[in-house]
Amino acid sequence: MRIAQVAPLAESVPPEGYGGTERVVSYLTEELVRLGHEVTLFATGDSDTSANLEPMSPHAARSDPELDPGPFETRMLTEAYRRSDEFDIIHCHTDYVGLPLAEHVSTPTVITLHGRLDIPGLPALFREFPNVSYVSISDSQRAAAPDIHWVATIYHGLPERLYPFQPTPGDYLLFLGRISPEKAPDRAIRIAARAGVPLKIAAKVDPKDQEYFEAEVEPLLEEPLVDFVGEVGGEKKLELLAHARALLFPIDWPEPFGLVMIEALACGTPVVARRRGSIPEILLHGETGFIGETDDELCDAVSRLHQIDRRRCREDFERRFTDAEMTRNYVALYERLSRRG
Repeated sequence: MRIAQVAPLAESVPPEGYGGTERVVSYLTEELVRLGHEVTLFATGDSDTSANLEPMSPHAARSDPELDPGPFETRMLTEAYRRSDEFDIIHCHTDYVGLPLAEHVSTPTVITLHGRLDIPGLPALFREFPNVSYVSISDSQRAAAPDIHWVATIYHGLPERLYPFQPTPGDYLLFLGRISPEKAPDRAIRIAARAGVPLKIAAKVDPKDQEYFEAEVEPLLEEPLVDFVGEVGGEKKLELLAHARALLFPIDWPEPFGLVMIEALACGTPVVARRRGSIPEILLHGETGFIGETDDELCDAVSRLHQIDRRRCREDFERRFTDAEMTRNYVALYERLSRRG
């Protein structure tokens, strides 16, 4: 098939550090190419891909405070739709930005919605474009917009070879991702301190979250058991994930998926998480981690991590969350929509 993949321009594909959406776009794109599909990737100029790259901005916006991605993304989507007759499917990962263009071409559009949908006006906007095919990344993500044109739920997937299984953990818990109120790193610190287990925090701090970090998180870093590593990527991230006793994921928002959870499972690392959003879909309570609500329940879960078989975590990843499984599901969707068109 001839497939256009349209990525956000905030990060490169794949991202150098934090950037879940762009990482998934990369894995999907590379697997599609491996399977023999003709893929054109619209992305930043510093992206790295085996597909045909159409560089639509000089580099990732997050690496350049002076670069506003808005004009570049508008031009990118215009270019993709002007060339729509070159593709069997246009697959966008840019939320609602390209919606007005999608209804003017005969090529089917697939939009994977990667973020939260409980934002005023957002579900109503998506309903305005019933010919666009929306993909959810978990069933729970649909709760805020149950009546838009959903065509599939497709879980994210990761390459098996990139995540080495580690049967024997180290003696620390890990918080990995982004410092923000909804990710609740302050709760993670309290849980680790009560459990008496060291905690490594490998996370970035965006400018918008700097005030929260300084007021709520930074004072807690004086806790002797806490090691603030900062933002990590590549081999350092894999090493931290693989050797953690567990990933702490005490979120306080309707998480649409949580890519870091399946990164942990791929390494054999169980997850301790709050019951929010997609968590009950991704984790098997008592088998690949523990799901709780209160600090007491999550602290108790840390004390029971010895009950989790790390091989079971890896097996569930291999069964449900590989790039091959994700791509198989997307190809089946592309074929179904192109036949319908």
